[in-house]
Amino acid sequence: MDKYKDKLGGLADKLKQERPKTPIQEVQPVKVETVVKIAEVQFNNWIPKTLLKRVKAFGVEHDLSLKDINTQALELYLTQQTKADQNRKNTV
Repeated sequence: MDKYKDKLGGLADKLKQERPKTPIQEVQPVKVETVVKIAEVQFNNWIPKTLLKRVKAFGVEHDLSLKDINTQALELYLTQQTKADQNRKNTV
């Protein structure tokens, strides 16, 4: 029993004298990717029911939302119309 008390006493003295060696963590800020978000507005229009069904089916097959399909379709249409307008101006 005396040996046990001596060991415990020696441990307490050792802990008091020596500072514990704990690893120091380095704090690093979290890198956040900035995503440029384009301002959006609501756009409503009436289309034939059969066309809506076709668009929804296309979206399911190609994993696209109706919003994505509409945006892509309008962008493509406007691009084609702009090119056609430029061709008409160049030929005149």
